[in-house]
Amino acid sequence: MKSMIAFSLTLVLTAAGNAARADEIVAETTDTTAGGALGVGTGVMLGGAAGGPLGALVGAGIGLLVGKGLQSAGGLEERAYEVRGTDGENAVVRSPTTEFAIGQQVERRGSQLHAANTSEASR
Repeated sequence: MKSMIAFSLTLVLTAAGNAARADEIVAETTDTTAGGALGVGTGVMLGGAAGGPLGALVGAGIGLLVGKGLQSAGGLEERAYEVRGTDGENAVVRSPTTEFAIGQQVERRGSQLHAANTSEASR
């Protein structure tokens, strides 16, 4: 009986520790990375054809701004979240398909966010 209580207590404390180590959603924001990437690619091609290597650099910069602006103006921004990590640092992470609430505990796996599962004993 004592071993069962000790095991249960260990499980609860470990789960609580995992919840404390999870990242937290601080704010929802928008992301225009796709438009910027398309703009850079197009700008490099057009600028490079018109002005050589220097033209490619200038075209990439202009393409980045125009691509992000067009995506934003078209209302095609993707969802992103500002996430506070366990180290206290904030980062913006894209999540176009999954929604999270501000204050929700999440885990970052690569470039994706997943809801923190506090019922897992360990990883």
